[in-house]
Amino acid sequence: MVAGPRRRLFAVVVAGLVPWTVLFVGGELTILFTFGLFTTSPPELLPIYDYFFRFTRRLPRFIESWGTGVLLYLLALASALSGAVWREDPRITALSLVGAALSQIGVVLGFSRRIGYVALPVGTVVLLGVAWWYYWPLLGFSADGEPATE
Repeated sequence: MVAGPRRRLFAVVVAGLVPWTVLFVGGELTILFTFGLFTTSPPELLPIYDYFFRFTRRLPRFIESWGTGVLLYLLALASALSGAVWREDPRITALSLVGAALSQIGVVLGFSRRIGYVALPVGTVVLLGVAWWYYWPLLGFSADGEPATE
């Protein structure tokens, strides 16, 4: 059974609200969201705009894939929104979700290579789950990966 466009839109919105990367550094916690970076010491939310446009000189190169993932996510969100109000091309939404998910692997690997950092790719799992659960059947495949038969 294929989910309706509003249910798919809700799933895409939720995928953008969950933490994408969770970092443990010593006793501190840092969480990357689509809208910004939250740190626990001191508790502070730094908007993504400030992170990329005010503090760009000190950014490690691998963190740029976080921004790429957010742009791909926004494309998926726009595509899912268009499906709720008009028409959606599920290939665009699914590919954008998968691209956003894969972009976060670079972030996780970049942080994991640093001594004392533990990075968890929560967003990658959620984004791939939404793409598989809600969009894989729309692309003509059953849940087990076989071509769907009518």
